[in-house]
Amino acid sequence: MNTYAHTLDSPIGPLTLVVNADGALTHILFAHQPPPAHVTWDAERCGAAATQLREYFAGQRTDFDLPLAPAGSDFQRRVWDALRNLGHGEVVDYGGLGTRIGRPGAARAVGRANATNPIPIVIPCHRVIGANGTLTGYAGGLDAKRVLLRLEGRDVRDGRIARAVAA
Repeated sequence: MNTYAHTLDSPIGPLTLVVNADGALTHILFAHQPPPAHVTWDAERCGAAATQLREYFAGQRTDFDLPLAPAGSDFQRRVWDALRNLGHGEVVDYGGLGTRIGRPGAARAVGRANATNPIPIVIPCHRVIGANGTLTGYAGGLDAKRVLLRLEGRDVRDGRIARAVAA
């Protein structure tokens, strides 16, 4: 199947958007992540995703309305679906996310699924934090995670969530 890509400048660095032939978003890649082999560079085919991400970064969008096609196991897709149900700026720890999908005690498995999320930001894995409120690993780096959480109104201090920022 053909895939199409476009690079978007963002406050967290360049992002490569990848859509399939049906126009569904399959990947958002950070600068250090290479695009899949044999993509065709086509800004128009990636236009809807680029527009919505620009709106998000400008503070004009709090959720996304895009067709998505992340490849993953049933468990991974359950975790990613739960992430999509988190509200703008809402955070949850790994154990809490496990509980939300009916798998209490599966914090490590949830963490692995979170780490393999192919569509960060739109599937908001940056909203998952440690049980003690600390920021934990993020494919785009902790600085990017901090920027995204602050963009969503979260106060991040000393590597942990402090409180909600007044709008």
